[in-house]
Amino acid sequence: MQKIIDILIKENVLDERKLELFLNRYGESKLSIANLIKVRLIHIDEMEKALLKELRLQSIEMRDLESVTGISTTDLLKRQAKEANIEYVDLKDVQIDFKLIKRLPLKQLVRYKVLPLYAEGDTVTVAFSNPNDFEAKGAIERFFHGKMMVVALGRKEIIEQILNQLHTEEKVEEFSADIKQDLEQGGNENIDEKALPAVVQLIDLILEKAIEKGTSDIHIEATEHYSIVRYRIDGMLQEVFRMEQAIFSPLASRMKLLSNLDIAEKRKPQDGRFTKILTGRVFDFRVSTLPTLFGESIVMRILDKSKSMVKLEDAGMNSISYERFIKGIHAPYGIVLVTGPTGSGKTTTLYGALNEIKNVKDKTITVEDPVEYQMEGIQQVQINKQAELGFPEALRSILRQDPDKIMIGEIRDQETLRIAIQAALTGHLVLSTLHTNSAIAAIGRMLDMGIESYLISGALVAIQGQRLVRKICQNCKEQATLSPKLYEDIKDYVPADAKFYEGKGCAICNDSGYMGREMISEVLTISETLSTMIANGASKEQLEIQANKEGFFPMFKDGIQKALEGKTTASEIIRVARS
Repeated sequence: MQKIIDILIKENVLDERKLELFLNRYGESKLSIANLIKVRLIHIDEMEKALLKELRLQSIEMRDLESVTGISTTDLLKRQAKEANIEYVDLKDVQIDFKLIKRLPLKQLVRYKVLPLYAEGDTVTVAFSNPNDFEAKGAIERFFHGKMMVVALGRKEIIEQILNQLHTEEKVEEFSADIKQDLEQGGNENIDEKALPAVVQLIDLILEKAIEKGTSDIHIEATEHYSIVRYRIDGMLQEVFRMEQAIFSPLASRMKLLSNLDIAEKRKPQDGRFTKILTGRVFDFRVSTLPTLFGESIVMRILDKSKSMVKLEDAGMNSISYERFIKGIHAPYGIVLVTGPTGSGKTTTLYGALNEIKNVKDKTITVEDPVEYQMEGIQQVQINKQAELGFPEALRSILRQDPDKIMIGEIRDQETLRIAIQAALTGHLVLSTLHTNSAIAAIGRMLDMGIESYLISGALVAIQGQRLVRKICQNCKEQATLSPKLYEDIKDYVPADAKFYEGKGCAICNDSGYMGREMISEVLTISETLSTMIANGASKEQLEIQANKEGFFPMFKDGIQKALEGKTTASEIIRVARS
C-alpha cells in the first residue's frame, strides 16, 4: 500500500500536503486508495496512467495491486490493451484449445509467458503477458507456419498457472511411462528407488505440488481402471492427476517404504509417518493406508512444522473472541477448551495458545496422539497404545511431573475428561479440544460423558468454538446478489444496504471462487453467574440467554461480519456455521 502511495506522489497524481490533511482529519485507519478516490484526492484516469508506466518499468507487478482496495487490475489491463491497440482477453471466459498448445514446445511458452488460445480460419489468437516483447512475438509466430497471429493481452498470473499445470501433467505422463516401461521389462514393484527412479520423482512431484497449492491432505486411490491423486484444498477435494492403474502398486510400495510400513501387507490398515524438506521448509507427512476393492487408499496429512509457531493474533479471531481467549489462557488454573469438528483448526489454535503462554518459569507438558508439531521449551508425550500408554495413563504420570500447564491433544472419553478436570481443580492450567458444534454445546457434552455439573462449573474457565471458512479468491472477486432464500436466512444479521461478494472462478483458484481459509470463532467466558447456572443444571437455552447478556459474540454473527467485509461469502457461512 505505502509503495503505491509513494508512486502516486512521485508521479504528481497525489498531493503530499493534501494527503497529510486527510490523515490529520480521518486518521491512518481510513487511509486507502478507495477513500482517497472518494474524497477526490486521486483521479482514477491519472492513477491508471501512472501505474501502467511503473508496470512497464517493472518497478511494481500486477500482483502488488491485486489486494489494494480502489484499484481494478482488470481495468488496468484493459487500458494497457487499448493503448497497445490489441484485445484484452479474460482467460477464465475463453474456451482454450489445449491441442493447439501441445503443438508448441512448452519450454518456449513458459519462457515467454504466452498462451495460444484458439485458431479460427487463417488466424491464431495468442495471449501474451507482455505484448511489448517483440522477441517473444517473433519466436512464437514461427510455429504457426503461415497463419496470421493475433496478439491479445492476458493476465500474467493466470497464464503462468495454466502453463505450470500443463508442465506438471507432462512430467506425470513422462514418469508414468518410465514406471510402466520398467515394470514391463521385469522390474519389481517392491524394490527401491535405484530400480524404479521414476517412482521417486513422481512422489516428489506429487508432494511438491501439494505444498504449492496449500493442500492439507493428499489422497492416492486405486480404482478399477485408474490411479487417482486428489488434494484437499481449503477443505474440499480436487482431482489433480489420473494415471494408469498399473502405476498404483509401485507408488504405494514406495510410500510405505518412506513411512516405515510393511510393503508386503496389503490386507490390513497401516499408519506411519515421514519427514521431508520441501521448498526450504520441513514437513511431516502422516500416512494412513486402507485396503479397498481395487487396491488400497493412501491418505497423507501434511503437517507444516512452521505452523506450530503461529501467533494467536494472526489466527483470524475477531477482537472480542481474541481478548476473551487470551484472558482465558492466562488464567492461573482451570480448563480451557477449543471445540469444533475435525479439520476446523483446533490443534493449530492450541499450539498458538502454547506459544502465547509458554515460559521458562513454568513446566509445560503435552500429551498428543500423535505429536503433530515439535516445540522448544515444552515436554511432549506421544500416545503409544502398544505400550499401554493412553491419554489417562499419560495424564496420571504427567501429574507426578510437577507441571504448571498441561495440553491434551483431544478429550475422547470420560476417564480422560475426569482427570483433566481434577488437574484443573488442583491448580493446573489445562488446554484441550472437544468435538462439539458450539462453545455452549461443550457443557452438555461433558454432562453426557458422565461428569458431575459441580465439577464442570468449578473447573471451566473458557470455551472457544471455531470453524474454517473458505476465503474469496481476490483475483476473480466481484459483487454478488444473494438469492431470496439465502437473504431470508441472514436478514436479521445484516443492514439493509449490505453488500456481498463472491468469486467468479478462475485458473488461479481452480474455478472454485475461493482461495485460502479464514477462522470464524466464538468464546464463552465462564462468569460466576454462568458457573452457578451450570452447577444448578441450567438448560442450554438458559445458558445462551445469560451468555448473550454478558456480551457473547456467536460464531455465526462473526461469519456474517466477515462476509460483509468481503472476506468470504454468505453461502459459505450458511454451509459451515449454521447449526
